[in-house]
Amino acid sequence: MSKLEDNVNEILGIEKDSTTAVKIADFQQPAPVPRKIDEKKDDIDNDYVNSRENYYNLIDKGNEAIEGILDIAKEGQHPRAYEVAGQLIGQVAGTVDKLQDLQKKLKDLKELPKTANTNIKNALFVGSTNELQKMLNRKDDEVIEGTETGTEQDNTGNK
Repeated sequence: MSKLEDNVNEILGIEKDSTTAVKIADFQQPAPVPRKIDEKKDDIDNDYVNSRENYYNLIDKGNEAIEGILDIAKEGQHPRAYEVAGQLIGQVAGTVDKLQDLQKKLKDLKELPKTANTNIKNALFVGSTNELQKMLNRKDDEVIEGTETGTEQDNTGNK
């Protein structure tokens, strides 16, 4: 303890007792939040459930903090307390928006394979201009030299 603390303790009649001193080691880290992982669901669903639970916990704690700071602001009538309350309300509102965005993101992730764009934007033709003209001018049932029907070739020539 410092000299100031010793003098205050002496004036107040508080005896110096080492057993009442608070040690930093006495405080333990809070246990991590258990995660519920359902092995039957894929990672997207598990992440969604965990994120959703965390957002709800943040919103609940934020609401408790808002109630506390508003009580302090009412009692003290200090402008800074009202400013902090306003900032806290804004942060909780932002968390609610993030919760709604989470819903939209999950919906987009689940709909992505169903609504994938199948339009071909860039196609590459490998061959001579003569073969290209024949391909463009041919009818559906005609076969061009050097190509096989029934099998598809990729750009590297592999089947």
